Amino acid sequence: MAIKAAQVKELREMTGAGMMDCKKALVETDGDIDKAVDYLRENGIMKAQKKSGRIAAMGLVKTAFAADGKAAAMVEVNSETDFVAKNQEFIDFVQGLADLALVSDAKDMDEFMALSYEDGTVKDALNNKIATIGENMNIRRFVKLAEDGVVYTGYIHGGGTIGVIVGLATEASAEEIQSVGKDVAMQVASMNPRFLDETEVDQDYLDHEREILRAEVLNEGKPEKIVDKIVDGKIKKELKEVCLVDQKFVKNGDLSVQEYVEESAKAIGKDIKVASMARYEVGEGLEKKEEDFAAEVAAQMNK
Repeated sequence: MAIKAAQVKELREMTGAGMMDCKKALVETDGDIDKAVDYLRENGIMKAQKKSGRIAAMGLVKTAFAADGKAAAMVEVNSETDFVAKNQEFIDFVQGLADLALVSDAKDMDEFMALSYEDGTVKDALNNKIATIGENMNIRRFVKLAEDGVVYTGYIHGGGTIGVIVGLATEASAEEIQSVGKDVAMQVASMNPRFLDETEVDQDYLDHEREILRAEVLNEGKPEKIVDKIVDGKIKKELKEVCLVDQKFVKNGDLSVQEYVEESAKAIGKDIKVASMARYEVGEGLEKKEEDFAAEVAAQMNK
């Protein structure tokens, strides 16, 4: 089938692989983006353990926490430009929505948009902001966390480009766990773990990774009889990278995150266990605005 320049552009942005490698992968997989990513990995062209996604949309992430730390909320609102994302009116609006999410019981975006806000609903307020600021905006997502026995804290990176909430199961107060909680939240922001721990890893993920890694090892020329052993080792190593509690702690590489939390618990004198996490990155997975790069891709493909 004919491969379009836009497909090559998309795959290149997702994987960081070379333009012609992306074109070949798409040709080999009949234009299926996900299969093309697997093809690049199987052939050693892309070593990344997961797709990065296309991150381009502007906006802000804001968080809100109950005074006792027993509930937390986070909201992402997108704008067209970074200029608007730095507008104080926009910043206050996003924070107001996070504060609303914290005290509401909305189950989905439809319910959230219908909540009372200022002189109308959230939807009315959004339309008013679009009219007054003069740029399209979108309330993309929100989350509220409130579990018995869990205290929440978090971290905002880059003024709102990344937001993280971490829940710690403990009898300690919000003030007592503030430091350790922020450290763990910063870990989540920087290392973007896929799972909390190995108990959260689903079988479909393991089966898919094993299939990809097996093909990769075979393509490296390793003997069939030792392939499964090599793959087992790679899977074990990968889980330490994608599971939060097993990751090396960024502030002290001699400890895992779990070991750091355990040390902090001893210092406080109360048990602490990482119970949950939520991470929003502005624009992750959203489409970029079209650039002249597409024309560059088309020119290269015609050579």
